Parts: sequence; structure tokens; C-alpha cells
Amino acid sequence: MELLKTGQFFGQTNQRTQLNGLTITDTEYTHDKVDWHHHESPYFTFILQGAVLEGNKKDTYHCAAGSLLFHNWEDAHYNIKPPGFTRGFHIEIDDHWLRQFDINLHNIQGSTAIKDPQVKLSFYKLFKESKMNDAASQVAIPSLLINCLEEMKNTQLYTSAKAPGWIKTLRELLHDQPLQVSSLSFLSGVLGIHPVHISRYFPFYFGCTLGEYLRKIKTERSLGMLGDRQKSLVEIALDCGFSDQSHFNRCFKENVGITPKAYRALFVR
Repeated sequence: MELLKTGQFFGQTNQRTQLNGLTITDTEYTHDKVDWHHHESPYFTFILQGAVLEGNKKDTYHCAAGSLLFHNWEDAHYNIKPPGFTRGFHIEIDDHWLRQFDINLHNIQGSTAIKDPQVKLSFYKLFKESKMNDAASQVAIPSLLINCLEEMKNTQLYTSAKAPGWIKTLRELLHDQPLQVSSLSFLSGVLGIHPVHISRYFPFYFGCTLGEYLRKIKTERSLGMLGDRQKSLVEIALDCGFSDQSHFNRCFKENVGITPKAYRALFVR
């Protein structure tokens, strides 16, 4: 089985940045199939455009644009790319960086598909910072990554056996069918939980209010569509459940820091 060294990925690497123990690559997937292999460092794979199937010994992930995977130490996997253009953003983390910030990854086994919209929004910010690549980026990138790892740890805690069953059901509903969530009463009926109970405990398990979480999910979904130049910003806004482009622009800037139009420009290779 092939071992890929830090910074090495199958395909055409358009940009590689070294940052004090972090290796950041922007890679175009050019292989239709990549056989079993593993990497020497733990890393994130974030699909910016297109799609790829990734399999390991435990699971298979069908990754569309906006999918985020975390791979722990030397996790073996294979890839299959469907026809079309696919682009991935990777951040590899060496042991020195982890020790420097006293971060332990041993509780995360193998590969993990991350659905938390806050973590995924942070990865779009990481991509933005990698393209800006100025003095502020040198500070912003490690800070954002630390926040992602902490958020992952918190999500794992909140979705453990200690969390009530309705929390898992609610999380799946919000992630899989956010446009169907029309009201608190709707959620109450689906979950069989009193609206007051949902409102009271939602911030504890999700880290923000229900409305904020829904806006994060919608914004994160829109980011996965911005790489498709065939879709207008108005179409993306409506497809993601925003009332109009003005509402889309406000929520996007609140969560990402720049406008959808400015972010779309970052996808130019």
C-alpha cells in the first residue's frame, strides 16, 4: 500500500502552502480511480467543486461539493472520481503543531464525515485565508483550525450516549431537510417534544439558537454551489431557502465575512 508524504496528493496541485506545521494544498483530482493508500499525517479533505467517492475499511462516503472529511493517522482509503471537474482543499497537521497547542486527536478514529455547519463554514474561511495569504492569514489560519478541532470535540460530546435521542433526530432533520423546517411547531410535532423544551435545550447541544443554526446550514449549502458558474446568485439564494438575494447576502456576509460574489471570485484557479 502506498504511503503519501506530507503535501503529496494524487492529481494536479495548484497551490501548496507551508505554515508552521500545517501543509495546505489546493488540488485538482485528475485520476478516475486511486487504489488503497494512506498519508503520513492526519488531515482534512474539503471538496470545493465536483464530487468524489471515498471508501475505507469501515465506510464509504459520497462526497459532493461542501463535503468535509477528517482522516486520522495513516488511515487507509481509496478514491473514485466520477466524470467532471473535482477540486479538493486539504490541510495536513504534523505532530509538532498538535503538541504546540496541546491538542490530542487519539479519540478520533479512522475517517470521519463532518456535518457540523459551523466547522464547514470555518473551512470555507480557511480556504479564503489561504487565497489571501497575507500577514493576517498567518494568524487566522491556525486560530480557525483550532476552533474547528474544538468544535468537533464538543459535537462528539453532545452527540454521545448522554444526549437525549431527540437531539440526534433533530440534528439529522436539520442537516438533511433544512428547507422543510418551517416552524418550531413543525419540529415539535415531528419530535414529539414541547416547543419550550426544544428552545431551552437547543443552544446547549448546538452552541447557538435554532434560527442561527438554520442560517448557518443554508449559508454553508450555498457555498457548495458557488463553484458552479452556471448557477446565478439569485438561483443559489432561492435553492438554499433564502427569501431573496438581499437576505442571502446579509446572512452570507454575517457568517463568512465577505459577499457571495467576492467569495465566488476565490474559486478562480
